[in-house]
Amino acid sequence: MNERVAVVSGGLGGLGTAICKTLAARGCHVVAADAFPGEARQAVFRGALNGHSVSVVELDVTDPEACRRVVDSTLAEHGGVDILVNAAGITRDATLRKMSDEQWQSVLRVNLDGAFNLCRAALHGMLERGFGRIVNISSVNGQSGQFGQTNYSAAKAGLHGFTMALAKETARKGITVNSIAPGYIDTEMTRAIRPDIREQIVASIPVGRMGQPEDVARAVGFLCEDGAGYITGALIPINGGMFTSF
Repeated sequence: MNERVAVVSGGLGGLGTAICKTLAARGCHVVAADAFPGEARQAVFRGALNGHSVSVVELDVTDPEACRRVVDSTLAEHGGVDILVNAAGITRDATLRKMSDEQWQSVLRVNLDGAFNLCRAALHGMLERGFGRIVNISSVNGQSGQFGQTNYSAAKAGLHGFTMALAKETARKGITVNSIAPGYIDTEMTRAIRPDIREQIVASIPVGRMGQPEDVARAVGFLCEDGAGYITGALIPINGGMFTSF
């Protein structure tokens, strides 16, 4: 990979850390944008990078102006944003009849509006330079649905619809836009699941285990390569065979 500049939202999370590490190892200058980059969390993050240098910025992806500022500052300091990975995401689970307006809206704002805000901010520079790689982290639950996650499933399904449409808008401009749909990955989010439920989940995965963040990060790295320019509008499932489809 040529030396490229990458912005990763949710960069200090479990998936985000692995993605930042993978892109940095491939020669990118990486900016990890995260809503909660406290000192303790940054220390854990940097300890996981194996010596790779990654910049950290605070970012609320639901704030369009904040997204513009991060893109503008990356342009001023590093020359632009070549790669954008939208990995920021939250869950606020409840059945629909018990779901509050805040639970619905907060998940849609972070998981879907956040990608819109960052893509819109970064796209102008990518179009000017004639190069861009955008990877949106969707979810198996956006493909198959999940009990108690109408908000999350809607946001993640919508994220791939967004991906397909933007891919068509930018395909002739040297920009690719793809989605990755992880299944259950061993992160802080899934470790919070009740142990007996975790056991049931693992039993339902054909490969017999949860995925590792690196399983997702490797696919992100591939899609961000200069040589991956003929892949756009795609959804790459990484779920251990838990859900399969055409």
